[in-house]
Amino acid sequence: MDLGLVGLGKMGGNMRERIRRAGHTVIGYDRNPDVADVHSLGELVSSLKGPRVVWIMVPAGVATQTTIDELAELLSPGDVVVDGGNSRWTDDEKHAEELKAKGIGFVDCGVSGGVWGLENGYALMYGGAAEHVAKVQPVFDALKPEGDVGAVHAGKVGAGHFAKMVHNGIEYAMMQAYAEGWELLEAVDSVTDVREVFRSWQEGTVIRSWLLDLAVRALDDDEHLTRLRGYAEDSGEGRWTVEAAIDNAVPLPAITASLFARFASRQDDSPQMKMVAALRNQFGGHAVENTK
Repeated sequence: MDLGLVGLGKMGGNMRERIRRAGHTVIGYDRNPDVADVHSLGELVSSLKGPRVVWIMVPAGVATQTTIDELAELLSPGDVVVDGGNSRWTDDEKHAEELKAKGIGFVDCGVSGGVWGLENGYALMYGGAAEHVAKVQPVFDALKPEGDVGAVHAGKVGAGHFAKMVHNGIEYAMMQAYAEGWELLEAVDSVTDVREVFRSWQEGTVIRSWLLDLAVRALDDDEHLTRLRGYAEDSGEGRWTVEAAIDNAVPLPAITASLFARFASRQDDSPQMKMVAALRNQFGGHAVENTK
Protein backbone atom coordinates (compact mmCIF):
# COMPACT_ATOMS: atom_id res chain seq x y z
CA MET A 1 0.00 0.00 0.00
CA ASP A 2 0.95 3.67 -0.20
CA LEU A 3 1.58 5.66 2.98
CA GLY A 4 2.31 9.28 3.65
CA LEU A 5 4.60 9.79 6.65
CA VAL A 6 4.99 13.20 8.27
CA GLY A 7 8.02 13.57 10.56
CA LEU A 8 11.26 11.75 9.75
CA GLY A 9 13.26 12.10 12.95
CA LYS A 10 14.89 9.25 14.86
CA MET A 11 11.65 7.26 15.04
CA GLY A 12 9.95 8.38 11.85
CA GLY A 13 12.99 7.88 9.64
CA ASN A 14 13.51 4.31 10.83
CA MET A 15 9.81 3.56 10.55
CA ARG A 16 9.88 4.68 6.91
CA GLU A 17 12.73 2.27 6.24
CA ARG A 18 11.06 -0.69 8.00
CA ILE A 19 7.78 -0.16 6.13
CA ARG A 20 9.63 0.05 2.82
CA ARG A 21 11.47 -3.18 3.60
CA ALA A 22 8.05 -4.82 3.90
CA GLY A 23 7.32 -3.85 0.29
CA HIS A 24 5.13 -0.79 0.78
CA THR A 25 5.56 2.65 -0.75
CA VAL A 26 6.28 5.41 1.77
CA ILE A 27 6.36 9.07 0.83
CA GLY A 28 7.88 11.09 3.65
CA TYR A 29 7.68 14.77 4.48
CA ASP A 30 9.84 16.58 7.02
CA ARG A 31 10.79 20.20 7.57
CA ASN A 32 14.37 19.08 6.98
CA PRO A 33 14.66 18.88 3.17
CA ASP A 34 17.70 16.62 3.44
CA VAL A 35 15.57 13.69 4.64
CA ALA A 36 12.24 14.51 2.95
CA ASP A 37 10.87 12.84 -0.19
CA VAL A 38 8.57 15.79 -0.91
CA HIS A 39 8.69 19.42 0.11
CA SER A 40 5.19 20.11 1.43
CA LEU A 41 2.15 18.39 2.86
CA GLY A 42 0.27 19.32 -0.29
CA GLU A 43 2.84 17.55 -2.44
CA LEU A 44 2.69 14.52 -0.14
CA VAL A 45 -1.10 14.24 -0.37
CA SER A 46 -1.13 14.67 -4.14
CA SER A 47 1.48 11.91 -4.49
CA LEU A 48 -0.68 9.30 -2.74
CA LYS A 49 -3.34 7.09 -4.27
CA GLY A 50 -6.80 7.22 -2.70
CA PRO A 51 -8.04 6.27 -0.23
CA ARG A 52 -5.03 7.83 1.43
CA VAL A 53 -3.44 7.01 4.77
CA VAL A 54 -1.20 9.67 6.32
CA TRP A 55 0.78 8.84 9.47
CA ILE A 56 1.98 11.73 11.67
CA MET A 57 5.16 11.46 13.77
CA VAL A 58 5.61 14.99 15.11
CA PRO A 59 5.76 16.41 18.67
CA ALA A 60 2.55 16.45 20.67
CA GLY A 61 0.62 19.67 21.06
CA VAL A 62 0.88 22.57 18.64
CA ALA A 63 2.90 20.71 15.99
CA THR A 64 0.38 17.86 15.85
CA GLN A 65 -2.61 20.20 15.86
CA THR A 66 -1.16 22.33 13.05
CA THR A 67 -0.43 19.26 10.93
CA ILE A 68 -3.92 17.84 11.42
CA ASP A 69 -5.50 21.21 10.61
CA GLU A 70 -3.59 21.36 7.33
CA LEU A 71 -4.31 17.74 6.43
CA ALA A 72 -8.03 18.29 7.09
CA GLU A 73 -8.04 20.77 4.21
CA LEU A 74 -5.97 18.59 1.88
CA LEU A 75 -7.42 15.10 2.33
CA SER A 76 -10.71 13.70 1.01
CA PRO A 77 -13.59 11.76 2.57
CA GLY A 78 -12.55 8.14 3.11
CA ASP A 79 -8.92 9.00 3.87
CA VAL A 80 -7.41 8.20 7.28
CA VAL A 81 -4.99 10.10 9.52
CA VAL A 82 -2.87 8.20 12.06
CA ASP A 83 -1.27 10.06 14.96
CA GLY A 84 1.73 7.96 15.98
CA GLY A 85 3.34 10.61 18.19
CA ASN A 86 3.00 10.92 21.94
CA SER A 87 -0.18 12.98 21.98
CA ARG A 88 -2.39 13.16 25.05
CA TRP A 89 -5.37 10.83 24.67
CA THR A 90 -7.85 13.65 25.26
CA ASP A 91 -6.48 15.42 22.17
CA ASP A 92 -7.27 12.31 20.12
CA GLU A 93 -10.99 12.68 20.77
CA LYS A 94 -10.84 16.29 19.61
CA HIS A 95 -8.85 15.43 16.48
CA ALA A 96 -11.18 12.56 15.59
CA GLU A 97 -14.21 14.86 15.75
CA GLU A 98 -12.52 17.56 13.68
CA LEU A 99 -11.60 15.07 10.95
CA LYS A 100 -14.94 13.27 11.10
CA ALA A 101 -16.62 16.53 10.10
CA LYS A 102 -14.65 16.28 6.84
CA GLY A 103 -15.39 12.57 6.36
CA ILE A 104 -11.80 11.63 7.29
CA GLY A 105 -11.03 8.77 9.65
CA PHE A 106 -8.66 8.97 12.60
CA VAL A 107 -6.55 6.37 14.42
CA ASP A 108 -4.26 7.07 17.37
CA CYS A 109 -1.24 4.81 17.80
CA GLY A 110 1.20 4.58 20.66
CA VAL A 111 4.58 3.43 19.33
CA SER A 112 7.35 1.93 21.45
CA GLY A 113 10.71 0.68 20.26
CA GLY A 114 12.96 3.71 20.07
CA VAL A 115 16.07 3.53 17.92
CA TRP A 116 15.97 -0.28 18.05
CA GLY A 117 12.64 -0.54 16.28
CA LEU A 118 14.07 -0.65 12.77
CA GLU A 119 15.54 -4.09 13.35
CA ASN A 120 13.43 -5.41 16.24
CA GLY A 121 10.04 -4.00 15.28
CA TYR A 122 7.81 -1.58 17.15
CA ALA A 123 5.25 -2.39 19.83
CA LEU A 124 2.00 -0.78 18.68
CA MET A 125 -1.10 0.18 20.64
CA TYR A 126 -3.83 1.71 18.48
CA GLY A 127 -7.32 3.04 18.98
CA GLY A 128 -10.13 3.85 16.60
CA ALA A 129 -13.02 2.44 14.63
CA ALA A 130 -12.47 -1.01 13.11
CA GLU A 131 -13.05 0.29 9.59
CA HIS A 132 -10.30 2.89 9.96
CA VAL A 133 -7.89 0.48 11.64
CA ALA A 134 -8.41 -1.97 8.75
CA LYS A 135 -7.12 0.60 6.25
CA VAL A 136 -3.90 0.96 8.24
CA GLN A 137 -3.46 -2.74 9.11
CA PRO A 138 -0.81 -3.50 6.45
CA VAL A 139 1.38 -0.77 7.96
CA PHE A 140 0.81 -2.06 11.49
CA ASP A 141 1.81 -5.53 10.30
CA ALA A 142 4.98 -4.13 8.71
CA LEU A 143 6.03 -2.21 11.82
CA LYS A 144 5.28 -4.75 14.56
CA PRO A 145 7.82 -7.33 15.77
CA GLU A 146 7.83 -10.79 14.24
CA GLY A 147 5.37 -13.24 15.77
CA ASP A 148 1.85 -13.10 17.13
CA VAL A 149 2.32 -10.38 19.76
CA GLY A 150 3.54 -6.82 19.78
CA ALA A 151 0.47 -5.02 18.43
CA VAL A 152 -3.02 -4.49 19.80
CA HIS A 153 -6.23 -2.73 18.82
CA ALA A 154 -6.64 -1.33 22.33
CA GLY A 155 -10.11 0.14 21.89
CA LYS A 156 -11.83 3.27 20.68
CA VAL A 157 -10.17 6.57 19.78
CA GLY A 158 -7.73 7.59 22.51
CA ALA A 159 -7.13 4.03 23.73
CA GLY A 160 -3.82 3.69 21.88
CA HIS A 161 -2.25 6.77 23.37
CA PHE A 162 -3.72 6.04 26.80
CA ALA A 163 -2.16 2.56 26.73
CA LYS A 164 1.19 4.00 25.61
CA MET A 165 0.99 6.61 28.38
CA VAL A 166 0.53 3.88 31.00
CA HIS A 167 3.37 1.92 29.36
CA ASN A 168 5.65 4.93 29.78
CA GLY A 169 4.54 5.40 33.39
CA ILE A 170 5.52 1.81 34.13
CA GLU A 171 8.80 2.44 32.32
CA TYR A 172 9.49 5.40 34.65
CA ALA A 173 9.02 3.19 37.71
CA MET A 174 11.14 0.34 36.35
CA MET A 175 14.00 2.67 35.45
CA GLN A 176 13.81 4.28 38.89
CA ALA A 177 14.01 0.88 40.60
CA TYR A 178 17.10 -0.10 38.61
CA ALA A 179 18.66 3.31 39.31
CA GLU A 180 18.05 3.08 43.06
CA GLY A 181 19.43 -0.45 43.22
CA TRP A 182 22.50 0.60 41.26
CA GLU A 183 23.17 3.57 43.55
CA LEU A 184 22.89 1.40 46.67
CA LEU A 185 25.28 -1.20 45.25
CA GLU A 186 27.76 1.53 44.34
CA ALA A 187 27.51 2.99 47.86
CA VAL A 188 28.74 -0.08 49.81
CA ASP A 189 32.33 -1.23 50.14
CA SER A 190 31.54 -4.94 50.09
CA VAL A 191 30.35 -5.02 46.47
CA THR A 192 33.40 -4.54 44.28
CA ASP A 193 31.96 -5.07 40.80
CA VAL A 194 28.52 -3.53 40.45
CA ARG A 195 28.52 -3.81 36.67
CA GLU A 196 28.96 -7.58 36.82
CA VAL A 197 26.23 -7.86 39.44
CA PHE A 198 23.87 -6.19 36.99
CA ARG A 199 25.12 -8.48 34.22
CA SER A 200 24.48 -11.56 36.38
CA TRP A 201 20.82 -10.55 36.65
CA GLN A 202 20.31 -10.81 32.88
CA GLU A 203 19.71 -14.55 33.02
CA GLY A 204 17.62 -16.62 35.40
CA THR A 205 16.21 -13.79 37.53
CA VAL A 206 12.71 -12.37 37.80
CA ILE A 207 13.98 -8.81 37.19
CA ARG A 208 15.60 -9.51 33.82
CA SER A 209 14.31 -7.21 31.09
CA TRP A 210 15.33 -5.21 28.05
CA LEU A 211 15.84 -2.21 30.34
CA LEU A 212 18.29 -4.27 32.39
CA ASP A 213 20.11 -5.22 29.18
CA LEU A 214 20.35 -1.53 28.29
CA ALA A 215 21.63 -0.72 31.78
CA VAL A 216 24.44 -3.25 31.35
CA ARG A 217 25.19 -1.78 27.95
CA ALA A 218 25.47 1.70 29.51
CA LEU A 219 27.75 0.39 32.27
CA ASP A 220 29.96 -1.32 29.71
CA ASP A 221 30.40 2.07 28.06
CA ASP A 222 30.97 4.00 31.32
CA GLU A 223 31.34 1.63 34.28
CA HIS A 224 30.47 4.11 37.04
CA LEU A 225 28.54 6.58 34.85
CA THR A 226 31.07 9.26 35.76
CA ARG A 227 30.62 11.03 32.44
CA LEU A 228 26.93 11.68 33.08
CA ARG A 229 25.27 14.43 35.09
CA GLY A 230 22.49 13.25 37.41
CA TYR A 231 19.72 14.98 35.49
CA ALA A 232 16.74 13.41 33.74
CA GLU A 233 13.99 15.07 31.72
CA ASP A 234 10.44 13.75 31.47
CA SER A 235 8.48 13.50 28.24
CA GLY A 236 5.20 14.56 29.83
CA GLU A 237 3.53 11.16 29.72
CA GLY A 238 4.52 10.39 33.30
CA ARG A 239 2.67 13.52 34.39
CA TRP A 240 -0.38 12.56 32.34
CA THR A 241 -0.35 9.07 33.89
CA VAL A 242 -0.40 10.52 37.40
CA GLU A 243 -3.15 12.97 36.42
CA ALA A 244 -5.25 10.12 35.00
CA ALA A 245 -4.71 8.14 38.20
CA ILE A 246 -6.04 11.05 40.25
CA ASP A 247 -9.04 11.45 37.92
CA ASN A 248 -9.86 7.74 38.29
CA ALA A 249 -8.92 7.37 41.98
CA VAL A 250 -6.32 4.71 41.16
CA PRO A 251 -3.28 4.65 43.49
CA LEU A 252 0.05 4.79 41.62
CA PRO A 253 2.67 5.29 44.36
CA ALA A 254 5.62 3.80 42.46
CA ILE A 255 5.00 5.64 39.19
CA THR A 256 4.28 8.90 41.02
CA ALA A 257 7.47 8.62 43.08
CA SER A 258 9.52 7.93 39.96
CA LEU A 259 8.14 11.06 38.31
CA PHE A 260 8.97 13.17 41.36
CA ALA A 261 12.48 11.70 41.35
CA ARG A 262 12.92 13.17 37.87
CA PHE A 263 11.99 16.57 39.26
CA ALA A 264 14.44 16.17 42.14
CA SER A 265 17.24 15.44 39.68
CA ARG A 266 16.97 19.00 38.36
CA GLN A 267 17.81 20.61 41.67
CA ASP A 268 21.50 21.12 42.26
CA ASP A 269 20.73 22.41 45.75
CA SER A 270 17.30 21.11 46.80
CA PRO A 271 15.21 23.68 48.71
CA GLN A 272 13.28 20.80 50.30
CA MET A 273 16.44 19.24 51.62
CA LYS A 274 17.41 22.59 53.17
CA MET A 275 14.22 22.46 55.24
CA VAL A 276 14.75 18.78 56.10
CA ALA A 277 18.30 19.54 57.24
CA ALA A 278 17.13 22.53 59.28
CA LEU A 279 14.42 20.51 61.00
CA ARG A 280 16.79 17.64 61.80
CA ASN A 281 19.19 20.16 63.32
CA GLN A 282 16.42 21.78 65.38
CA PHE A 283 14.88 18.67 66.87
CA GLY A 284 17.89 16.42 67.08
CA GLY A 285 20.94 18.64 66.92
CA HIS A 286 22.05 16.89 63.73
CA ALA A 287 24.87 18.55 61.85
CA VAL A 288 24.14 20.71 58.84
CA GLU A 289 26.33 21.64 55.90
CA ASN A 290 26.54 25.35 55.25
CA THR A 291 26.98 26.86 51.82
CA LYS A 292 30.40 28.27 51.07
